[in-house]
Amino acid sequence: MVPSPAPRWHRLEHDERRRQILACARRLFSERNYDTVSTSEIAREAGVARGLLHHYFGTKRELYLEVVRTLMRMPSNPVPQKDSGRGIEIVIEDSVARWLELLERNRATWLAAIGAQGLGRDPEVEAILDGAREAAADRLIEGLRSQPGAHAPAELRAVIRAYSGFAEAATVEWLERGRLSRPQVHVLLVQGFLSIVRDVLPAVERAARSDPGVR
Repeated sequence: MVPSPAPRWHRLEHDERRRQILACARRLFSERNYDTVSTSEIAREAGVARGLLHHYFGTKRELYLEVVRTLMRMPSNPVPQKDSGRGIEIVIEDSVARWLELLERNRATWLAAIGAQGLGRDPEVEAILDGAREAAADRLIEGLRSQPGAHAPAELRAVIRAYSGFAEAATVEWLERGRLSRPQVHVLLVQGFLSIVRDVLPAVERAARSDPGVR
Protein backbone atom coordinates (compact mmCIF):
# COMPACT_ATOMS: atom_id res chain seq x y z
CA MET A 1 0.00 0.00 0.00
CA VAL A 2 1.28 3.47 -0.89
CA PRO A 3 1.56 5.57 2.26
CA SER A 4 -0.66 8.61 2.47
CA PRO A 5 1.06 11.98 2.12
CA ALA A 6 1.83 13.80 5.34
CA PRO A 7 -0.96 16.09 6.53
CA ARG A 8 -0.57 19.64 5.22
CA TRP A 9 -0.37 21.10 8.71
CA HIS A 10 2.98 19.39 9.27
CA ARG A 11 4.49 21.25 6.31
CA LEU A 12 2.98 24.55 7.41
CA GLU A 13 4.35 24.03 10.91
CA HIS A 14 7.81 23.22 9.51
CA ASP A 15 7.82 26.33 7.31
CA GLU A 16 6.57 28.54 10.11
CA ARG A 17 9.21 27.24 12.54
CA ARG A 18 11.89 27.82 9.92
CA ARG A 19 10.73 31.39 9.30
CA GLN A 20 10.60 32.01 13.03
CA ILE A 21 14.18 30.84 13.53
CA LEU A 22 15.38 32.88 10.55
CA ALA A 23 13.65 36.02 11.82
CA CYS A 24 15.26 35.71 15.25
CA ALA A 25 18.68 34.95 13.77
CA ARG A 26 18.40 37.90 11.39
CA ARG A 27 17.59 40.26 14.22
CA LEU A 28 20.40 39.04 16.45
CA PHE A 29 23.02 39.00 13.68
CA SER A 30 21.89 42.48 12.66
CA GLU A 31 22.30 43.82 16.18
CA ARG A 32 25.57 42.14 17.15
CA ASN A 33 28.73 40.62 15.77
CA TYR A 34 28.50 37.03 14.52
CA ASP A 35 30.91 35.70 17.16
CA THR A 36 28.81 37.04 20.04
CA VAL A 37 25.58 35.31 18.97
CA SER A 38 25.13 31.67 19.99
CA THR A 39 22.80 29.03 18.62
CA SER A 40 21.44 28.59 22.15
CA GLU A 41 20.44 32.25 22.21
CA ILE A 42 18.82 32.05 18.77
CA ALA A 43 16.89 28.93 19.77
CA ARG A 44 15.75 30.55 23.01
CA GLU A 45 14.57 33.69 21.21
CA ALA A 46 12.74 31.57 18.61
CA GLY A 47 11.15 29.39 21.30
CA VAL A 48 12.56 26.11 19.95
CA ALA A 49 15.04 23.52 21.12
CA ARG A 50 18.61 24.00 19.91
CA GLY A 51 18.46 20.56 18.32
CA LEU A 52 15.57 21.69 16.14
CA LEU A 53 17.59 24.68 14.99
CA HIS A 54 20.41 22.38 13.93
CA HIS A 55 17.90 20.06 12.26
CA TYR A 56 16.60 22.87 10.05
CA PHE A 57 19.86 24.70 9.32
CA GLY A 58 22.83 22.58 10.36
CA THR A 59 25.61 24.62 11.89
CA LYS A 60 25.57 28.20 13.11
CA ARG A 61 27.63 29.09 10.05
CA GLU A 62 25.06 27.61 7.68
CA LEU A 63 22.27 29.48 9.46
CA TYR A 64 24.26 32.71 9.20
CA LEU A 65 24.76 32.30 5.45
CA GLU A 66 21.05 31.59 4.99
CA VAL A 67 20.29 34.80 6.88
CA VAL A 68 22.51 36.73 4.47
CA ARG A 69 20.77 35.10 1.47
CA THR A 70 17.33 36.10 2.77
CA LEU A 71 18.50 39.64 3.45
CA MET A 72 19.74 40.05 -0.11
CA ARG A 73 16.38 39.09 -1.62
CA MET A 74 15.51 42.74 -1.19
CA PRO A 75 16.36 44.59 -4.45
CA SER A 76 19.62 46.54 -4.20
CA ASN A 77 18.60 49.31 -6.59
CA PRO A 78 15.41 50.91 -7.95
CA VAL A 79 14.41 48.87 -11.01
CA PRO A 80 12.33 50.64 -13.70
CA GLN A 81 9.32 48.79 -15.03
CA LYS A 82 9.74 47.46 -18.56
CA ASP A 83 7.47 48.44 -21.45
CA SER A 84 5.44 50.86 -19.36
CA GLY A 85 4.82 53.22 -22.25
CA ARG A 86 5.78 56.18 -20.08
CA GLY A 87 8.76 58.49 -20.26
CA ILE A 88 11.97 57.51 -18.49
CA GLU A 89 11.60 60.41 -16.05
CA ILE A 90 8.21 59.19 -14.77
CA VAL A 91 9.33 55.57 -14.71
CA ILE A 92 12.45 56.22 -12.61
CA GLU A 93 10.54 58.64 -10.32
CA ASP A 94 8.03 55.88 -9.54
CA SER A 95 10.73 53.21 -9.24
CA VAL A 96 12.80 55.23 -6.77
CA ALA A 97 9.71 56.14 -4.72
CA ARG A 98 8.66 52.48 -4.44
CA TRP A 99 12.21 51.38 -3.59
CA LEU A 100 12.67 53.97 -0.85
CA GLU A 101 9.28 53.05 0.63
CA LEU A 102 10.38 49.41 0.75
CA LEU A 103 13.68 50.30 2.44
CA GLU A 104 12.03 52.56 4.98
CA ARG A 105 9.67 49.72 5.99
CA ASN A 106 12.63 47.31 6.26
CA ARG A 107 15.34 49.62 7.54
CA ALA A 108 17.19 47.23 9.84
CA THR A 109 17.06 44.38 7.34
CA TRP A 110 18.41 46.54 4.54
CA LEU A 111 21.27 48.05 6.56
CA ALA A 112 22.26 44.61 7.80
CA ALA A 113 22.18 43.22 4.26
CA ILE A 114 24.58 45.82 2.87
CA GLY A 115 26.91 45.59 5.85
CA ALA A 116 26.04 48.79 7.67
CA GLN A 117 25.11 47.06 10.93
CA GLY A 118 27.74 44.47 11.59
CA LEU A 119 27.03 41.33 9.57
CA GLY A 120 30.69 41.42 8.74
CA ARG A 121 32.60 40.38 5.64
CA ASP A 122 34.12 37.09 4.54
CA PRO A 123 34.55 35.33 1.17
CA GLU A 124 31.30 33.34 1.35
CA VAL A 125 29.29 36.35 2.42
CA GLU A 126 30.91 38.47 -0.29
CA ALA A 127 29.98 35.84 -2.89
CA ILE A 128 26.32 35.98 -1.80
CA LEU A 129 26.31 39.78 -1.86
CA ASP A 130 28.00 39.93 -5.25
CA GLY A 131 25.58 37.42 -6.74
CA ALA A 132 22.61 39.46 -5.49
CA ARG A 133 24.08 42.67 -6.88
CA GLU A 134 24.73 41.04 -10.25
CA ALA A 135 21.11 39.86 -10.35
CA ALA A 136 19.95 43.40 -9.51
CA ALA A 137 22.15 44.76 -12.31
CA ASP A 138 20.51 42.28 -14.71
CA ARG A 139 17.06 43.56 -13.77
CA LEU A 140 18.09 47.19 -14.17
CA ILE A 141 19.72 46.52 -17.56
CA GLU A 142 16.60 44.69 -18.75
CA GLY A 143 14.45 47.61 -17.64
CA LEU A 144 16.74 50.14 -19.28
CA ARG A 145 17.63 48.42 -22.56
CA SER A 146 14.97 45.67 -22.88
CA GLN A 147 17.71 43.11 -23.43
CA PRO A 148 18.91 40.18 -21.31
CA GLY A 149 21.43 41.37 -18.76
CA ALA A 150 23.79 38.53 -19.71
CA HIS A 151 24.13 40.02 -23.21
CA ALA A 152 24.91 43.56 -22.05
CA PRO A 153 28.23 45.18 -23.01
CA ALA A 154 30.82 45.13 -20.24
CA GLU A 155 30.85 48.91 -19.84
CA LEU A 156 27.05 49.02 -19.43
CA ARG A 157 27.18 46.42 -16.65
CA ALA A 158 30.06 48.27 -14.98
CA VAL A 159 28.17 51.57 -15.05
CA ILE A 160 25.02 49.95 -13.65
CA ARG A 161 27.01 48.28 -10.88
CA ALA A 162 28.53 51.66 -10.06
CA TYR A 163 25.04 53.19 -9.85
CA SER A 164 23.93 50.38 -7.53
CA GLY A 165 26.84 51.13 -5.22
CA PHE A 166 25.96 54.82 -5.37
CA ALA A 167 22.33 54.00 -4.46
CA GLU A 168 23.39 51.82 -1.52
CA ALA A 169 25.72 54.52 -0.18
CA ALA A 170 22.96 57.13 -0.47
CA THR A 171 20.59 54.99 1.61
CA VAL A 172 23.22 54.65 4.34
CA GLU A 173 23.53 58.46 4.45
CA TRP A 174 19.75 58.59 4.92
CA LEU A 175 18.86 55.61 7.11
CA GLU A 176 22.02 55.17 9.18
CA ARG A 177 23.79 58.55 9.36
CA GLY A 178 20.84 60.91 8.96
CA ARG A 179 22.78 63.32 6.75
CA LEU A 180 20.19 63.15 3.94
CA SER A 181 16.40 63.10 4.13
CA ARG A 182 14.23 60.74 2.12
CA PRO A 183 13.20 63.53 -0.32
CA GLN A 184 16.87 64.41 -0.82
CA VAL A 185 17.80 60.79 -1.51
CA HIS A 186 14.90 60.55 -3.93
CA VAL A 187 16.17 63.53 -5.92
CA LEU A 188 19.75 62.26 -5.77
CA LEU A 189 18.88 58.82 -7.15
CA VAL A 190 16.48 60.06 -9.82
CA GLN A 191 18.78 62.78 -11.13
CA GLY A 192 21.80 60.53 -10.82
CA PHE A 193 20.11 57.83 -12.87
CA LEU A 194 18.96 60.27 -15.57
CA SER A 195 22.44 61.77 -15.76
CA ILE A 196 23.99 58.33 -16.13
CA VAL A 197 21.55 57.31 -18.86
CA ARG A 198 21.74 60.55 -20.83
CA ASP A 199 25.30 61.72 -20.31
CA VAL A 200 27.60 59.36 -18.45
CA LEU A 201 26.91 56.07 -20.25
CA PRO A 202 27.17 57.55 -23.77
CA ALA A 203 30.47 59.21 -22.77
CA VAL A 204 31.80 55.94 -21.36
CA GLU A 205 30.81 54.11 -24.56
CA ARG A 206 32.51 56.78 -26.70
CA ALA A 207 35.64 56.49 -24.57
CA ALA A 208 35.67 52.73 -25.11
CA ARG A 209 35.42 53.14 -28.90
CA SER A 210 38.19 55.73 -29.01
CA ASP A 211 40.61 53.77 -26.82
CA PRO A 212 42.88 51.60 -29.02
CA GLY A 213 43.55 49.34 -26.03
CA VAL A 214 39.89 48.38 -25.77
CA ARG A 215 38.72 45.61 -28.08
